[in-house]
Amino acid sequence: MKRFQNILFFADGSEEMTPALQRALKLAETNHARLTLVDVIEPIDTPDEILSRFDIELSELLKQHRQQALEALVQPIAQEDNLIYTKVLSGLPFLEVIRYVQRGGYDLLIKMAHAPAGISEKLFGSVDLHLLRKCPCPVLIDRPSASSRYQRILAAVDTDSSPMEGCDELIMQLATSFKQREDAQLDIVHAWHLPGESMFRGPRFSLPDHEMEVMLNNEKDKQMGKLKALLEPYNIDINDKGIHLVKGQPAESINQIAKQNNSDIIVMGTVGRVGIPGLFIGNTAEEIFQTTACSVLAVKPPGFKSPVE
Repeated sequence: MKRFQNILFFADGSEEMTPALQRALKLAETNHARLTLVDVIEPIDTPDEILSRFDIELSELLKQHRQQALEALVQPIAQEDNLIYTKVLSGLPFLEVIRYVQRGGYDLLIKMAHAPAGISEKLFGSVDLHLLRKCPCPVLIDRPSASSRYQRILAAVDTDSSPMEGCDELIMQLATSFKQREDAQLDIVHAWHLPGESMFRGPRFSLPDHEMEVMLNNEKDKQMGKLKALLEPYNIDINDKGIHLVKGQPAESINQIAKQNNSDIIVMGTVGRVGIPGLFIGNTAEEIFQTTACSVLAVKPPGFKSPVE
């Protein structure tokens, strides 16, 4: 299991022992890691009658109440050998959580998905999406219906990414670690295409079918070689039934494999340009965030810089 040392769980107003919190507790226990439960109270105006009667800002009252709720949530599970802390922040939720991650050096953020009101086909709300896009550490957003143990894990890799913009090594480390910890089935998917295929088939070139077939086979062989090299350190054979090398658009292919295998979670990278805040989420990641019904563990490429300061 990849060792996490400092895990942050964003309660997002919940006062229940959710599967996401159970997962955070188990990860903290198995990794002997520090676990912090955090929540955020957004600033609100205090009515004059409240201020005159209690001599305290309403935001501060809510903050104190939320702190007590978090402490009550962890009290039954807190033991002398557990490092579990609670913290309530003030401000815009996703901004304050990301800043807290950066200040505290957290290496994993866990949260239960909070779907937008009235949009039943979407799993992730705006706060979830902000965290997936902008938080520098790995982010696990768990669907509310998630079981306490993942049975099918889908790792989505992209062997065409450059070493500085790809996340394949981290994806494989995390996916194989979760497979071992959860005793789960691991599927690995890589979608490929032949660059310029539609142009070569078009009227300008009109390549014969047999020439196109040769080009497609050559590209598939190249992609298979890259995937095989990625799998070798993990003793995974390219011909295993859980390996999916598919020709097609990445987001569509990943979603199709996830649905076909009833995957519980997708482990994936947010590939994009690094070092330039705000220009880092790839189209594949964005489309999956908007369409998947699975939990997601999203990781950033080396050199990622969050636009949140």
